[in-house]
Amino acid sequence: MRTEDVLAAIATGLWRWDNASGIVSLDAEAARLLGLPAEPVRLTEAAVRSRFHPVDWNEIDGVVNLAVAEGTLAEARLRIMDESGRVIRTVRSRSKPLVEGGDYQLVGTIQEVAEPQPGTAGPHTPITGDWRRSREAFLLDAGRALAEARSTAEVLRVAASLSMPGFSPDGLAVFGMSGERLTVIGHHGQRDGDEGPFTSMSLATDYPAAEVVRTGRAIYLPSPEEYRRRFPTTWPLAEPFERQSWAFVPLVVAGRTMGAWMAAFKHPVAFTPDERSVLTTVARMLAQALARAGVAESERELSLGLQRTMMPVLGPGIPGIQVAARYVPTGGGLQVGGDWYDMIRLPGGRRGGAGRIALVIGDVQGHDVRAAALMGQLRIALRAYASEGHRPDAVLSRASRFLYGVNDGYGVDGEGPGGGPRFATCLYLEVDLETGTVDIARAGHPEPAVRMVDGTVLQRPTAGGLPLGIDADTDYPTTRLTLDPGETLMICTDGLLETGGHDLDSGWERVRRLLEEHRGDDLEALADTLVEAVHGPGSHHTTGPLADRREDDIAVLLLSRRPATTVRETPRRTLMTIAQAEPERIAEAREQVRQLLHDWTDGDQLDAAVLMVSEMVTNVLVHTDGDALLTAEVACGEKSRRLRVEVSDTSDELPHKRHPGEMASSGRGLVLMEMLADAWGVEPRGEGKTIWFELREPAGPEGCCG
Repeated sequence: MRTEDVLAAIATGLWRWDNASGIVSLDAEAARLLGLPAEPVRLTEAAVRSRFHPVDWNEIDGVVNLAVAEGTLAEARLRIMDESGRVIRTVRSRSKPLVEGGDYQLVGTIQEVAEPQPGTAGPHTPITGDWRRSREAFLLDAGRALAEARSTAEVLRVAASLSMPGFSPDGLAVFGMSGERLTVIGHHGQRDGDEGPFTSMSLATDYPAAEVVRTGRAIYLPSPEEYRRRFPTTWPLAEPFERQSWAFVPLVVAGRTMGAWMAAFKHPVAFTPDERSVLTTVARMLAQALARAGVAESERELSLGLQRTMMPVLGPGIPGIQVAARYVPTGGGLQVGGDWYDMIRLPGGRRGGAGRIALVIGDVQGHDVRAAALMGQLRIALRAYASEGHRPDAVLSRASRFLYGVNDGYGVDGEGPGGGPRFATCLYLEVDLETGTVDIARAGHPEPAVRMVDGTVLQRPTAGGLPLGIDADTDYPTTRLTLDPGETLMICTDGLLETGGHDLDSGWERVRRLLEEHRGDDLEALADTLVEAVHGPGSHHTTGPLADRREDDIAVLLLSRRPATTVRETPRRTLMTIAQAEPERIAEAREQVRQLLHDWTDGDQLDAAVLMVSEMVTNVLVHTDGDALLTAEVACGEKSRRLRVEVSDTSDELPHKRHPGEMASSGRGLVLMEMLADAWGVEPRGEGKTIWFELREPAGPEGCCG
């Protein structure tokens, strides 16, 4: 005789639960004990779970986990329920966990026991003893899940997955209102298209959901006969679904009925006071979740609309350049703030007809609607000043005066609407598309960076002034650089640098690596790389002293001149001016040379170049009344690379080689150049002179500058 036959003779079933697949196999006796047809069957865990009292299932789950951890038998008593939620028998389950790797299988027996579990009066008794405990656990889970839903679609998915204790619905529908008509927001348990007759139904229709919306009172229909008696007109619409009971409950928010929720059941439901209480509570939570999701979706749509309106369409149709830009709002609120970028076509006649554009990027203080509104005003003002033909310094001076006037109505201590004056940082660049000349004015904003053809990245030191709006009469000096064919200019707001717990310095090093590692000339791909690398999930989990830095909006703008020559023929070049009043910029000059020679093979030569640059620039500032213009270029020779550095000034007095004593504090510049440079010289040039030196790399990389 088979084991299954012996077990069946003593009313004992055999079952196996595979944790990895979630499949439970029952023999005929085990299926009978669970209230199923007496034949072997394979079911999902959810299908088996529906046969047990929810409180008992939670308890057996803990027993099984303990048995798996300890390698012991799992034994428990379970109440079996029928489809109407009544206890039909109590069984005892004994099982042995078989652990394989991280998964396990449970193999066990199930046997009916005569005595009822405490808390029940016997078979066919409605669940009452533990109803409130299971109801509270269900409502807590439902509330948590609905609170976490962020869109209407997510709310509807959560509602469809709710398994109410003892009487789970077979079909759900959520109705809303549009004027005087009923709309279907979403449904579950019906086929697509089944909602057709109920969509755009008049609120005056004799239909339960319409009456609930009109009156704000729930309607419970425990049988088809009750439905047909109360709503004969629309009963033919509901009859094809073959449901047995219906609950239509109002969705109420802040005392206003915003719609109705239908829960329909394949089996008869009496709608006891406890069951009505659960349905009413779920409807309240569902209404709150839908209201929150609706507000969030409206805010997202407003944010997208603002972004589409305020952010320009860049680049197509401008010969000789590529442009790409990205704007990513901060994660909270309306998801719109004060960052912006712009590209402006400029009048071309003032400089012999050469095509010119202006690039603008800025950041208005704050992350709210007022910041976005000020950003829009400031962007329009900058466009107007630029279109009038003003130089970059004049454009920013006028923009600062404009914002100062807007701020005039706000007290310094936050008096007035909006919490006080707001300021803005800004970077304004005028680009000559024919020559590559870029004139820059900066108002408290991060400096631009240039990616050269061979991938070398330099942050360009740029003279600047106060942020816009602080002083009505602020001057903004102009800095000039040249963007060679094939080079890419990057300007950004501080959010690109500081997002993820970085400060400006460490954030710049991160961005520099991304720029240097990028391959190809696809600016759209580079823009995506920059944003994704600093705004992805990993950047939000930084630990350390900088981790508490607030996340910020991100704006980044890239411009590249299409190469007119091959990469191998294009030298690296940097140019900067060190004014008499800014001797501290000598350190920036040294850093520029170090960045330019980042892959120079001879470290001693690099140190020598930095030392000579420092001496040459210092000599101009000490012995003349003018500024120093530094030009440095790395170019390819026949066998190796060559560095040429020139420092020009407006003085006609030529330097003289001296022989300083041991204790002398000056006079070593030309001596050092004679010792360290491969070649050097002094050249008169009209008004002023140029001192230069050259270094040849002893073992340059293959392919020279390429």
